Amino acid sequence: MGTAGWTDRSLIASGWYPPEANNPEKRLRYYARQFPLVEVDATYYALPAEQTARAWAERTPDGFTFNIKAFSLFTQHPTPVRALPADLREAASQAGKERVYLKDVDPALTDQAWDRFLAALEPLRGAGQLDARQLGAGQLGAGKLGAILLQFPPWFPISRANKDYILACAQRTAPRRVCVEFRNHTWMTEDNQEETLRFLADHQLPYVCVDMPQGYPSSIPPVLAATSDLAVVRMHGHSDKWTSKEIAERFGYRYSEDELDEWARRIRGLAAEADTTHVVFNNCYSDYAHVNAQQLEARLQART
Repeated sequence: MGTAGWTDRSLIASGWYPPEANNPEKRLRYYARQFPLVEVDATYYALPAEQTARAWAERTPDGFTFNIKAFSLFTQHPTPVRALPADLREAASQAGKERVYLKDVDPALTDQAWDRFLAALEPLRGAGQLDARQLGAGQLGAGKLGAILLQFPPWFPISRANKDYILACAQRTAPRRVCVEFRNHTWMTEDNQEETLRFLADHQLPYVCVDMPQGYPSSIPPVLAATSDLAVVRMHGHSDKWTSKEIAERFGYRYSEDELDEWARRIRGLAAEADTTHVVFNNCYSDYAHVNAQQLEARLQART
């Protein structure tokens, strides 16, 4: 159980952290005493730095897990040229755009970006960490790197080419694990749902189950399925302003007691199908995600 981040300004302003947790190091140390898992979303916006990952590893206890969101370029999202390392910007700017897509840049640039992304995460893997698929997901704690989240955009529909691209990403990151979240409804329509889940299961790729607002082009139904020994759930809330660019409007949703009761029941069922289950609250406005995660965790512990 955890949340998608620990540094949001509205979270700090909410009073969730005690007064003594007054700097980034103390906040992460405090967070890691409350939860065993966190998802890092900052890596979607910029390539991480190795020294930053090393600090994360040093500030958290043994057994703590970081799930890492893949850099936007890798999941075919628009990426500001300025988000790339300085020495890669000139090559990226040859497309003549301020924001580039994967198709706009030389594959050699993408290779370099992937290499730097993965190298920066090495401090989280730990010395001598074995392939999680050899260990079994129940021993993911051998290091602190959990799964790399591949969240694909609404313009990434089900197709043979896109399946091949998912496999290419998984092969590139191996032996690190990936998990796969879709934002195009074609992957999980009634006609395609079985095919999608079978594809992921055949390749032992964790499907990211989502709870999110429905009725939008990016909406995926709240189907819970374990397609590997690791199951992942991301809780986005049910804001009625899902398309807003304002974080407070898009993610400003607090789950009710009744909703958490229902999700506790559903997650128990999912967890019975996997060795390890990660639940991440992404309703990250104020302390909503952190309080809801603690509430759901209490419900799950009450039945263990």
